[in-house]
Amino acid sequence: MRTLVTGGAGFLGSHLCDRLLAAGHEVIALDNFFTGAKRNIAHLLGRSDFELIRHDIVNPILLEVDWVFNFACPASPVHYQNNPVKTVKTSVAGTMHMLGLAKRVGARILQASTSEIYGDPQVHPQPEDYWGNVNTIGPRSCYDEGKRVAETLMMDYHHQNGVDIRIVRIFNTYGPRMAVGDGRVVSNFIVQALRGEPLTIYGDGTQTRSFLFVDDLLDGVLALMAYAGADAHEPVNIGSPRESTMLELVETLGAVIGRKLDIVHKPLPVDDPVRRCALTERAKTRLGWSARVPLAEGLARTVGYFKEVLSA
Repeated sequence: MRTLVTGGAGFLGSHLCDRLLAAGHEVIALDNFFTGAKRNIAHLLGRSDFELIRHDIVNPILLEVDWVFNFACPASPVHYQNNPVKTVKTSVAGTMHMLGLAKRVGARILQASTSEIYGDPQVHPQPEDYWGNVNTIGPRSCYDEGKRVAETLMMDYHHQNGVDIRIVRIFNTYGPRMAVGDGRVVSNFIVQALRGEPLTIYGDGTQTRSFLFVDDLLDGVLALMAYAGADAHEPVNIGSPRESTMLELVETLGAVIGRKLDIVHKPLPVDDPVRRCALTERAKTRLGWSARVPLAEGLARTVGYFKEVLSA
């Protein structure tokens, strides 16, 4: 396949480019480098089957491709709250442009959605048919609502124009190539630990997340993109069914690093979800997918990456 990856120089997008190339596909990576970094795809530059284009998907682009992976959007609060209007435009206008491209050339398109569309959920764990509990005017709404509208656009283009769509709802993915200052809990904890600083826990540390290693995520994304069932257009959760508190994450990271980690508590941010856990029966049943990398193993591999980055 000739594939397009928007956000191709980002954390997830760059790993996806690697996997697609390893599978024999040609890859075009689009990125505006707001949160992406050239170092993430530097090892791919010069390959005849890889092309990098600096482009912002809030503007249209004409390309001839078979598959589109729409991963372009800042995904951490530090970044998406930096310019909330631009975040909404990326999810809404950007997704419309990618859908228009897919419609024109008859491409299959996968939207990288998020567990954030569930907001601060009142149903646990979260199934795909749960509509969520989202504050439409809160500080996180630029990301949450942008992704929800992106899903709406995907379904409307599918029903109205027959566009071949896929929607993956991604839960708290971590791994090498996360940005040092992106504000996500795993990267924050690791950087603070390696610098000998106390780890910042917002709230009392009992809030939970489903932490998924990037390799497991990509297994699910590629399985969903290849899935051809009659229900392929329906959203699919890809996340760990293991619910971990922030305090458990600190304990596991301390075991990986080999010392007890100090912590400092700060107030919980507005609208920060208290519980988050993926119900993954749909992914298991339809895709044969399940999370395989244990948290301690994934953290060890991520710590190794950050040691190299910080030393450099």
